[in-house]
Amino acid sequence: MKKTLLSLAIASLAAGQPVCATVEKIYNEPDSVYLFSYAHPKDEGRSGLKFAWSPDGDKWLSVSDGFAYLKCDFGRWGSEKRMIKPLLEKAEDGRWYCRWQLTPSGKVWGTSCSSDLLKWSPQQYVNAAEPVVPRLATARQIVLNKDTLNGYIQKVPYTDIEQLIRFAEHKKYRDIQNNERAEQDAVRFAGLMPVTATIKVDAGQVKPISEHLVGIFFEDINYAADGGLYAELIQNRDFEYSVKDGSREGWDNGYAWSVRQLEGASTVTIASENPLHENNPHYAVLQVKPGVTLQNDGFDGISLKKGERYDFSLFARLPENSKGGKILVRLLDQAGKEVAQSAVHVSSKEWKQQRTVLIANADVRAAVLSLEPKLTGTVHLDMISLFPQNTFKGRKNGLRADLAQTLADLHPRFVRFPGGCVAHGDGVDNIYDWKGSIGALEERRPLRNLWGYHQTRGLGYHEYFLFCEDMGAEPVPVVAAGVPCQNSGTCSHHSVGELGCGGQQGGIPMEEMPQYVQDVLDLIEYANGDAKKTVWGKKRAQAGHPNPFNLKYIGIGNEDLITDIFEERFTMIFNAVKEKYPEVTVIGTVGPFYEGSDYEEGWKFASKIGIPMVDEHYYNTPGWFINNQDFYDRYDRNKAKVYLGEYATHLPGRPNNIETALAEALYLTSVERNADVVTMTSYAPLLAKEGHTQWNPDLIYFNNTEVKPTVGYYAQQMYGQNAGSEYIASSVTLDNTQDAVEKRIGVSVVRDGKTGDMIVKLVNLLPVAVNAQVELPSLEGMDTTAVKTVLAGKPTDKQARPVSGTMEVSEKFGYELPAYSFTVIRINKNKNNNR
Repeated sequence: MKKTLLSLAIASLAAGQPVCATVEKIYNEPDSVYLFSYAHPKDEGRSGLKFAWSPDGDKWLSVSDGFAYLKCDFGRWGSEKRMIKPLLEKAEDGRWYCRWQLTPSGKVWGTSCSSDLLKWSPQQYVNAAEPVVPRLATARQIVLNKDTLNGYIQKVPYTDIEQLIRFAEHKKYRDIQNNERAEQDAVRFAGLMPVTATIKVDAGQVKPISEHLVGIFFEDINYAADGGLYAELIQNRDFEYSVKDGSREGWDNGYAWSVRQLEGASTVTIASENPLHENNPHYAVLQVKPGVTLQNDGFDGISLKKGERYDFSLFARLPENSKGGKILVRLLDQAGKEVAQSAVHVSSKEWKQQRTVLIANADVRAAVLSLEPKLTGTVHLDMISLFPQNTFKGRKNGLRADLAQTLADLHPRFVRFPGGCVAHGDGVDNIYDWKGSIGALEERRPLRNLWGYHQTRGLGYHEYFLFCEDMGAEPVPVVAAGVPCQNSGTCSHHSVGELGCGGQQGGIPMEEMPQYVQDVLDLIEYANGDAKKTVWGKKRAQAGHPNPFNLKYIGIGNEDLITDIFEERFTMIFNAVKEKYPEVTVIGTVGPFYEGSDYEEGWKFASKIGIPMVDEHYYNTPGWFINNQDFYDRYDRNKAKVYLGEYATHLPGRPNNIETALAEALYLTSVERNADVVTMTSYAPLLAKEGHTQWNPDLIYFNNTEVKPTVGYYAQQMYGQNAGSEYIASSVTLDNTQDAVEKRIGVSVVRDGKTGDMIVKLVNLLPVAVNAQVELPSLEGMDTTAVKTVLAGKPTDKQARPVSGTMEVSEKFGYELPAYSFTVIRINKNKNNNR
């Protein structure tokens, strides 16, 4: 029966008929009824605030089958975000106030208010010395659908119940639309014949659009940095892994290291007395015996290529009563066979760095590093590094060449870094401090990664700036807005009680905010300051880059709850940046979703204080992207510009396939149409190492030897390599006027101002071909042999790749859009034409 109803709904949507359930008018309706508010105890209220109603206080009916009208957003996902014993009351001012326990202790509470029970204010979290006592509502226990529930009742007009039901039914209708998937197309488009389209491009309607529309967002999630983009081959080189990182069993200072001797393997001894640097307080102590070696197996092994050179280095120190000598440095394959050998000499009683170069004599998928001291006594070792000389652009301390090149091939116009959640951290003490990520590697401060592992920060702010420069992309660093991630659950130095350890934790203490604001200003000075006249400009020059990085953008905040705590701290940072660096565009935040209280309040706040650009995030279903192509058509052009900083299409099982890639490509045609207000976009997440993935889907998967771009990667690449600076309006007329058909055909035409090329993008998310007649304005001075690139396949195809060729075009030409396809037609300006 459920399948039949779903099929009928799909068929109705395809025919353009509404399927929204409605509340039939009852002419004998009561004037007032009882409203019962509750949260389900089975999940400690994680499913949110629900309602039931009764005409007489005895027989109870669910309001929209347990639809949630408000959910708690305090603390970690999974373990928290509870709404315990919610108390809902309508006050004398006519507003509804909801208060609930955040934890079983009853010492901390959440609050929110609403004028209509539908739209709620941003949540506030407070300590409660005394239990909240109802004044206007009555505690009551009822039985609803065989469940015994505790909550509160009060009388309301019956029209309130009708309004609640209409709201929920509309949301359910939207959910049906949003859950449209290609697997339903056989029903939705039963009997559909190939569609005929006339596409008219109007040269009289041209507008300038952002030249930075397509970029990338790098976050250290899924081992994207250490063991990924950062080319270091030794895992835990600094012996700073910690159980506090929250990773797997055995994750400590000696992780990935072992001491090998004739009788077997043992753990490495770790010490912290007189360390190499205070930010790097742990090191290895190796008691020298015949045949004893210290070994590291890298990140799932060390990948080597025959004939390539690898820079090896370590810091060593000899304690008293030890004599110097050499340390044999070898690389061994899986069978223990030597594939490279060299040595360093250790003689100093103080920490001193030693270097050598190893050349691999064979390809090895998973080698190990072996260090065998040939000296007497004990040796202290730290910062043991093995780096390929073949890095992206040949930079020292650089990036894995193949992975970085794959990113560069996207032609990104900007790079957002060092992350979203990583930037504002799990608690105040875990906020990413940019100063701890620059300077000598041994002096950088490692950080716990909130995704459950460790950040050496060998890939730090200086390296991010260099990577942007090497790709010709604008750097877009993101700093915390004085508050940590709202999902935080780790106590900080100032934390007191449950509220101090969860959520925003009250933010950075106000007495510490002046220094934090200065740190943000110092970041801009590091990027742009004079190498001779400014403190941080000099530090940049000392790092090898005397010229400024020409920073134009800085993000403040990431998906934050728009609370008083946030607004106060954001305003301090924003005003300071605007006053000292008015040429730098600040990018604010409007929460983690495309709707809801944080989105609404975030936009109000941005308009109030004049934030020039805001960062929007949303991860949605293919159906959402199909049915919301007018999302930015409605935006006010006089308010803040938009950076769509995180988005992706999600299906059950989280694949990255033709369906998800085309849904994104289709949506981007509407974004390109609105690129006068949406100035930047970036898919998320970007990278994922196989076997170490916390989030799917991602744009690029990889292991130690392979880079595996997804279908979505190629859709992004087709946009990145075919960006424009002018949008040329077009109209599309179909011989089939079904709403579902019209929404699955996307067209965007742009002109590249630098080359003069005209670029036509065509998306067909239908199961049948679209026969298009394209009418272009004058092609005078253009090459009529165009470059055509097509990405097509079955919706479930994960291996589809674009195919390029040439085609002849004219001012009127025909083209057949294959079923489930994305086509880019690039019409080059004739190079022999000088106009």
